[in-house]
Amino acid sequence: MNFKNIDINLKLQEKLKECGFAELTTIQEECIPEILKGKDLVGQAETGSGKTLAFCLPILDKIQKGEGLQVVVLTPTRELCQQVSQVFSDFGKNLGIRVTSVYGGVSIEPQIKNLKKSEIVVATPGRFLDHIGRRTIDLRQVRFLVLDETDRMLDMGFIDDVEKIISFMPKNRQTLMFSATIEHSLHRLIKRHLRNPTIIKTQSQVDSNKLEQVYYDIYEKDNKFSILLHLLQNEKSGLSIVFCATRREADIVAKNLRLHNINASAIHGGMSQNKRTRSLDSLRNQKTEVLVATDVAARGLDIQNVTHVYHYDVPKTDTDYIHRIGRTARAGEDGKAVTLLTSPDHDNFRRVQSNEELEIEEADVPKFKKVSFLRRFKQHKKPFRKKHRKNNYHRNR
Repeated sequence: MNFKNIDINLKLQEKLKECGFAELTTIQEECIPEILKGKDLVGQAETGSGKTLAFCLPILDKIQKGEGLQVVVLTPTRELCQQVSQVFSDFGKNLGIRVTSVYGGVSIEPQIKNLKKSEIVVATPGRFLDHIGRRTIDLRQVRFLVLDETDRMLDMGFIDDVEKIISFMPKNRQTLMFSATIEHSLHRLIKRHLRNPTIIKTQSQVDSNKLEQVYYDIYEKDNKFSILLHLLQNEKSGLSIVFCATRREADIVAKNLRLHNINASAIHGGMSQNKRTRSLDSLRNQKTEVLVATDVAARGLDIQNVTHVYHYDVPKTDTDYIHRIGRTARAGEDGKAVTLLTSPDHDNFRRVQSNEELEIEEADVPKFKKVSFLRRFKQHKKPFRKKHRKNNYHRNR
């Protein structure tokens, strides 16, 4: 279906044409008409399916400039918050619609100022509640509530925050929920807060015919990094994501890769917002070859042209595995998912393999050069500079 066939504002149509959008994705084709009808909706779709535009376009078509805050979008991470805000800003600009991003780790004062004149706020739950507590946000005119990556928000422990935020919303609103999975905890949320919602489910955007999945059974744990380095140096690839289980491991792996002249950067929840943003921007601008990440990067983030996904640490569930490999083999392009398996990973890998739809084949471990893997790095200290004291009397008092 072509975007020209949907009944939305001409300025939005012009922006779609300017951005080169022509055909709707499955989630867009099924969701946009229902949202335009004013229905509550639950959309199950993977990252990269085009779901942001699926709710952005009909919402922008229905709200009015200068009538106060009308839209609240909740996201689980700061990166996704920024990403969704950017989509609303890009498409709402010609309509005069103003958008404010609300998340922690940055000064709250500019947010307070911008909220007073915005029609849309995209927020993480914690900072949003902070604004409610400070009474710096007026929710009386809110017409749309969007819960984006809802399952991820619940996984991260935001269920109480989400429930509390909903309690402050006007009863007469349209509620939209998007999630990669719909499990029991989400059913409770749907039943409590959505009115006779339309349920839309789409298939994974990962093309199994385009995605090669292999694992290497590595008998010595100390060889894991050496094999990862060998593969990164010898596999023909574009952008790669290496997934680690912990923040510390992601930092250490990224530093070791840089020691071997791999342009790698890390991203995880323990980094400052500026550092996380720089890592993503560097990858998107292809200044970085490899992003070393915890699972924060598996969900929600729009990273294009990823050809390889490496599981340096095996995920705990098949669902997490699927989210990770969903970063590659998109838009008709080939992709490869590589799992590096050592003894501590076997239990997790058995859980992943319990999903019979996953076709992960064992590959022969390549010949590789064993390299050192540093776990401690020297910290560079600023040189001590003795302050010059003009007056010895003041110094000795």
